[in-house]
Order: sequence, then structure tokens, then C-alpha cells
Amino acid sequence: MLVTGDKSFAVTMWPVVRKAIDFVIDLQVGNGEICWARSEPGPLTEALMTGYASIFHAMRCALALAALVGEPQPEWELALVRLGHAIVAHPEAFAEKERYSMDWYYPILGGALRGPAAAARIDHRWNDFVVGGLGIRCVDDRPWVTGAETCELVLALDAIGHRAAAHEQFAAMQHLREDDGSYWTGLVFADGKRWPEERTTWTAAAMILAADALSNTTRGAGIFRGHALPTGLQTDFDCECVVSRPGR
Repeated sequence: MLVTGDKSFAVTMWPVVRKAIDFVIDLQVGNGEICWARSEPGPLTEALMTGYASIFHAMRCALALAALVGEPQPEWELALVRLGHAIVAHPEAFAEKERYSMDWYYPILGGALRGPAAAARIDHRWNDFVVGGLGIRCVDDRPWVTGAETCELVLALDAIGHRAAAHEQFAAMQHLREDDGSYWTGLVFADGKRWPEERTTWTAAAMILAADALSNTTRGAGIFRGHALPTGLQTDFDCECVVSRPGR
């Protein structure tokens, strides 16, 4: 919609989006986290930081679409605030995946974390993941840099105004570019070998999104900055850590 301006397509897809978000928030539990799947016996309660940071961003986009079609969704707004609270205040609610760079920057990429806390999160693990001139590691204990993760970090850095660092990381991953314009998935820098030996669509897609964010080429360039996206209902909710604060 932002890029094409095709409102009729957005209206056509609205019922699909509405059903999808309703399904997702029906799995919200506890401090605001969302169960990662539903099986015949019931919800699977493991919560993944990367998945729910992505859901947070998707819900903001869905609320913007709801406003466009004139169908406000206050239940979504409350669910969004609860999920954002879980991401920021309850890391213990999520499966431990600290080895993976995605868990490091996804709370920022998805828009739940901003300001000084976001900058501090980036600084805290920068040296664990960033490999000078090559991009970032997928996993902190492996000599393997990946293009998609590097470009997602670019988007996260751009979202919090760290433009110079974003440009630097975007330039660093260009060693993965092939002559035809496609991108290899990653490089094992310990032996200089590309691995896996494939040029993946998701790497190319992440590169395009990062390039757009840095160049402001399309009207969708700021989608991960999220300045115009809804932030949810600013109201109290029933998380114990909120209701038990001093003075409440």
C-alpha cells in the first residue's frame, strides 16, 4: 500500500489481515507474550523473541490498515501494548536464544524498543556479533557472517537514527554480492568459504529493504522506523509487574 498506493488491494486483503490478527491475539497469555503455535491439544506455550518482535510490527501495520478501512480494533491496540511490554520488560518469558544475533536486534527492528534503551542494547552486544568489514555473525560463537541478518541490523540501526553505523554495515555485507546482482547467504570467514552455497531470496529481500531505508527511495522506506504507525492504547493492564508498582 505504501509503495504502490493500491488502496483497492488493501481493502480486498483486509478480511484476511483481520482474521490473522484475531487468531494471533487469541494466543496471548501471561505478561503479554503470545504462544508460538496452536496444536490439537492446545497452544504451544514456548515464546520466541524474534517471532513476537515481528508480530509487534505486524500488529502496528494491521492497526494502520484498520484505520484506513474505517474499522477500529481497540482489542488489538491493547494486545499490542501488552506484547510490547512483554518484549521490553519480561525477557524471561521468552526462550533463551542469546547466541543468535536476531534476538539482539529484533526488539528494535520490530519497534518495541526505542530511545536510550535501544541504543544501550545495540552497544551491549556489538562486539559479540559485528565483524569489521564483513557484517554480523548469525551466531555469536561461530565464524559465520550472514547477509540477511546484517541487512536487518541496518534497518534496526536506521530505525533509531544510527545512520552512519547503518551505512557502514550495509557496505560491509556487499562482499556477498554476485556479478548478476544476487547475494550469497553467508561467509565462513575462518576459511573464506561461502556457506551455504546458495543465493537466497530472503537475503535479497533484506538487502532491498535496507537499501530502501538508507536511500529513502520509496514511500515504504520508513516502515521500520514506524513514526506514523499506531502505538496502541496507552492504558493500564493487568500484568503483575505493572499493578504492583509503588504508588499503585
